[in-house]
Amino acid sequence: MPLSPLPLSPQQVLYEQVANRLQQLITDGTLKPGDRLPSVRKLRAQLSVSTSTVMEAYRLLEDRGLVVVRPQSGYYVKQTTLQLPQEPTPTAPPRHATDIDISLAFEVMSLMRDPGLIQLGAALPDLAMLPLAQLNRLMGKVLREEPTLAHGYGSPLGLSTLRAELAKRMLDAGCSVHPDQLVVTNGANEAIYLCLQALTQPGDTVAIESPTYFAMLEALKCLGLKALALPTHPREGISLPHLEEALQTGEVKVVMLVSNFNNPLGSCMDDRKKKRLVELLNQYDRPLIEDDVYGDLCFAGTRPKAIKAFDTENRVLYCASVSKTLSPGLRVGWCAGGRHHSDIAHRKSMINQHTAVPAQLTVAAFLANGGYDRHLRQLRRTYHEQMLRIQQTIRAYFPAETCVTRPTGGHVLWLEMPKGFDALRLYKEALTAGIAIAPGVMFSASGQCYGNCFRLNTAVAWSDELEQALQTLGLLAKKQLAEQLLREDH
Repeated sequence: MPLSPLPLSPQQVLYEQVANRLQQLITDGTLKPGDRLPSVRKLRAQLSVSTSTVMEAYRLLEDRGLVVVRPQSGYYVKQTTLQLPQEPTPTAPPRHATDIDISLAFEVMSLMRDPGLIQLGAALPDLAMLPLAQLNRLMGKVLREEPTLAHGYGSPLGLSTLRAELAKRMLDAGCSVHPDQLVVTNGANEAIYLCLQALTQPGDTVAIESPTYFAMLEALKCLGLKALALPTHPREGISLPHLEEALQTGEVKVVMLVSNFNNPLGSCMDDRKKKRLVELLNQYDRPLIEDDVYGDLCFAGTRPKAIKAFDTENRVLYCASVSKTLSPGLRVGWCAGGRHHSDIAHRKSMINQHTAVPAQLTVAAFLANGGYDRHLRQLRRTYHEQMLRIQQTIRAYFPAETCVTRPTGGHVLWLEMPKGFDALRLYKEALTAGIAIAPGVMFSASGQCYGNCFRLNTAVAWSDELEQALQTLGLLAKKQLAEQLLREDH
């Protein structure tokens, strides 16, 4: 298994790059459980790195629970590493535009914020994983340095210092955007809402992935829009042939999707597919709203490019936030609206004047001091370790028929149970046991699909309590399937 030398990346220390490449070989199955890893001397020569770099990489893989060291023998892939459940198949929603049904979402979301529940439902990071101490210190510092700025009306566009930092961050996603072409928003959800307002009229049809993040469905519902849900692959994202068919009819006014590690499937479109998508937008003269809120959370290699990176005609309206990486409570998001920038800025000023200045000052300071990249390296590693551990625990405790996605970034898993399984029943039974999950129907535009599916949040600190919660969910699922089998036998 010869490996070529590593290209140097300024975004990641060298030993992490070595560890991530080996981890990818393990994840892909090239290195199987029980296989011996190359010796330190051999890997050093293959990758043209130092002995200490290889040793640090192996220690990191050991910390991640992927390899074990055997004295006098070397490093081996852990026997239990890749015993993961099978993956779901691509989705096949009804192929016609529908009105939006979000009747369940408000109830579920209110319960997701209950601190008395084990929160596997809300796609929110555990606050213990976020740099709250640094953010709090920075907020105190910027308020002392700017005692009046923080209390005045700001520009609807947002603080120029923050927009400059955000424009720099977008370079990592392959996007070259001037700070004056950004609008700071109250999270990515407001950015998406403003974009939809600027692009649509009530009754218009928006093409979306399926399943889809329910907050997007809520925005469509509020604006009186219809959704055309399109088949989506759990790894590769939306089906472009089906999208092209929809664009050919002229019915679709806007396309809206999460490009990288989407919620809830965790799929990530490759560059070839992103480029082809932009070509379709240009061909059929249609805009795209891109939510890239999870883009910074890749587990290995470099951050994936945004669809906006391939945008040659300013048709892509790019939305993102720091809610998944720094702080959900600061509510700092942004939008690069392309040819619709002025309209979006005007709508922002009408809705709420501006995003809170103290939050903007804090995020700008954090991005400027260089701490964000260090934090991201740790956060990516933590999210990946958590996801692998939860996937393995699902395999241990859930029914053998359970299918689970295998995202390469982000922090959500989509579970598909056999047909006839009632995920809404599981959701209610889990609540009585003090556990919150997100039933699949929440992510269906019609409210009629994915009744046998549910989403789990993996950005939670591992604990005995969490393992017990997963075991309880598995037992409840097994019980329901056993009852279903009994009914079918009779």
